[in-house]
Amino acid sequence: MTPTFAIISGPEIAVLVGLAVLLFGADRIPKLARSMGEAKKEFEKAQHGDTTPAPPPASNAAATGTSPTPPPPAPQQ
Repeated sequence: MTPTFAIISGPEIAVLVGLAVLLFGADRIPKLARSMGEAKKEFEKAQHGDTTPAPPPASNAAATGTSPTPPPPAPQQ
């Protein structure tokens, strides 16, 4: 006898994806998935004993296509 709660089919997946879009918004889901993937990689590295630090994340300006704001001008004396 197969437990019915362990079987997830197409309609259930569609409902879960729809709820995720409603809760987080369509623009935040890729960011959430990316951060979950990075966390998984970091966890796996820790399991295998690899202690090299991860590279810093790419700047948000490069991802959005905008240039970063320049620093304010230095005060003149």
